[in-house]
Amino acid sequence: MFDDDDLAEIQAGHEEWHERAAEPVIDRFGERKETFTTDTGGQEVDRLYTPADVSDLDYRDDLGYPGQPPYTRGVYSTGYRGRLWTMRQYAGFSTPGDTNERYHYLLDQGQTGLSMAFDLPTQMGYDSDDEMAAGEIGKAGVAIDSLADMETVFDGIPLDEVSTSMTINAPASVLLAMYIAVGDQQGVDRAELRGTIQNDLLKEYIARNTYIYPPEPSMRIITDIFEFCAAETPKFNTISISGYHIREAGSTAAQELAFTLGNGIEYVEAALGTGLDVDEFAPQLSFFFNGHNNIFEEVAKFRAARRMWHDIMDDRFEAENPKSKQLKFHTQTAGSMLTAQQIENNVVRVAYQALAAVLGGTQSLHTNGKDEALALPTEQSVRTALRTQQILAHESGAADTVDPLAGSYYVESLTDEVEADAYDILEDVDERGGMLEAVDQQWVQRQIQDTAFDRQKEIEDNERIIVGVNEFEIDEEPEMDVQEVTEDDQQRQIDRLESVRDDRDDEAVDATLEALRETARSDENLMPAIVEAVKAYATVGEICNVLRDEFGEYQAGGAV
Repeated sequence: MFDDDDLAEIQAGHEEWHERAAEPVIDRFGERKETFTTDTGGQEVDRLYTPADVSDLDYRDDLGYPGQPPYTRGVYSTGYRGRLWTMRQYAGFSTPGDTNERYHYLLDQGQTGLSMAFDLPTQMGYDSDDEMAAGEIGKAGVAIDSLADMETVFDGIPLDEVSTSMTINAPASVLLAMYIAVGDQQGVDRAELRGTIQNDLLKEYIARNTYIYPPEPSMRIITDIFEFCAAETPKFNTISISGYHIREAGSTAAQELAFTLGNGIEYVEAALGTGLDVDEFAPQLSFFFNGHNNIFEEVAKFRAARRMWHDIMDDRFEAENPKSKQLKFHTQTAGSMLTAQQIENNVVRVAYQALAAVLGGTQSLHTNGKDEALALPTEQSVRTALRTQQILAHESGAADTVDPLAGSYYVESLTDEVEADAYDILEDVDERGGMLEAVDQQWVQRQIQDTAFDRQKEIEDNERIIVGVNEFEIDEEPEMDVQEVTEDDQQRQIDRLESVRDDRDDEAVDATLEALRETARSDENLMPAIVEAVKAYATVGEICNVLRDEFGEYQAGGAV
């Protein structure tokens, strides 16, 4: 590192360069904007960065080596040189049979992990024949009503050979139980099941709104899953603490980071409150971040996230197991950045967002299809999205060295700035009593809404250019096939559900649901009772309705 005399000389040179070289050009030609900021306006971007901007950086304490604390440079010592990130395309639509076909297609095309999308009725704990499901069956993902549907989805897919991520929250316990039951049928040792359930209810109250139960019973379900999986499925990540949807709702990068880690803190405290030891469950915590447009801001965010989580788990919770302090995360490219105008531009956007995730050291990655601003992705657009990852992995060189942007004066300075801003926000959260209280007060929601409003105003005032939307526009309609889910598809799912109900043992179903009700009224872990109900072919709606009766439903207030 540079000593004080070196830094003083560099700073003097910087000022001389600015006066003699930069100012005359600026006076003559100006610059494109009066102020340059990172993508969401979080940090101002200077004209030039020098060692003076990172003079406080201590290599051992702030960066370290890959695979070593504080994990700024990555949680694995060899990065992607040993094994590439998991290419995990988010997929699921229409019926379980259609989704099974798409999964086989993606695996045949070289995808290395599965990511399961559920339709809105499933996410809200309703069966396909419920009046609340009308018109939404199979639209936003696959419809799952019973264990029979999960059996179909994974027909011909050995669960000991793939890892599966499930984007499910309020009914996460039910869908996890179904996955375990399919593994039991296949003869897979539960200890060998690999994957992730999202299971992040705080984020639902903040940004996404697919919640069912109030916060207190939701936290009980989450911690019951922590306890059950620590004993039964130790390789399965019990939660994916998600900043993705917080960013999609309009947050800055620093807000995404702060609120996500704040939620993580809340989950850890809830688990500790039940008597669990931090090193029992913390290694199974995972995170899910948004891959946005500004490459350098995103890389800084990912690097800061690892360093912050290490310090939080070390200082705040005194974790001893190194794995408890390692932040491992999945990234999905930004759906909110896709445009319906000139949709082919989305291929470029997705590629750059994916590059940022890889340069930032993600463990798994989903790249959006170019047509997702219009509908679910077609097979062709899904293939292009997967090929984007494969080209990035095998042709770009981005995966050949660990943390390739480390040492950049700009990236290191920006990493520090994003981290400092995120810690400032976390201090505000702590002053409000933690994330649960801050969410209940609608404070978190209000912060995100204010940021989203400002960003939209910038777009409408042409202060922020979105190519093809408010600049470089063309007057033509996109010509392409769009994936559709028909009324016939939806009726097939309802008919399938009726067939399952006709064929199952109703007395066994009633007995398991009553056992679940008694468990909900006690302090016992809910998961064994849910697994038994699932195996009797009780439906998602029937199981969730028992818990609705016992726990109630959450009613959100307005973010004012």
